[in-house]
Amino acid sequence: MATLIIYMTTHGCTEKATRMLMNCLNDDINIVNLDGFPDPNLSLYDRVIIGGSIHMGEIQKGLKKYCERNLDDLLTKKVGLFLCCLFNGEIAQRQFADAWPLQLRNHATAAGLFGGEITFEKMSEKEKMIVKKVAKVDQDISKLDQAAIREFAQKLAG
Repeated sequence: MATLIIYMTTHGCTEKATRMLMNCLNDDINIVNLDGFPDPNLSLYDRVIIGGSIHMGEIQKGLKKYCERNLDDLLTKKVGLFLCCLFNGEIAQRQFADAWPLQLRNHATAAGLFGGEITFEKMSEKEKMIVKKVAKVDQDISKLDQAAIREFAQKLAG
């Protein structure tokens, strides 16, 4: 099955999760960072996986706009949606719901929360200050959930 993984990343966590997911799938896979290639041709793919991360409380605007702009085409594909975020439970579920259009969430074969990372060396001084104040974190954190990534891949495989 021809699969396209579309993602956007702010500090590299979603890209890392995308590569981990790619290793769990046995498909012909292409990966596109929308930041550098904003309009991939969806007609070439049977399955489209879309992933982003929560940064300052929201998913990347370009990813959200892409989904809204291409919603009709995406609804004709087998779709998987994932989100990288550090929160769990109700907060993570709310962030997931806010990230993706309702119609796309309802259509998705698989939905995943992959955990997240904080990497201070990739942040601006302003971002560091906000993370320290709001999240009360002052060192790098990696909470990428490899089990969640494998489970997501299994759901997609059917």
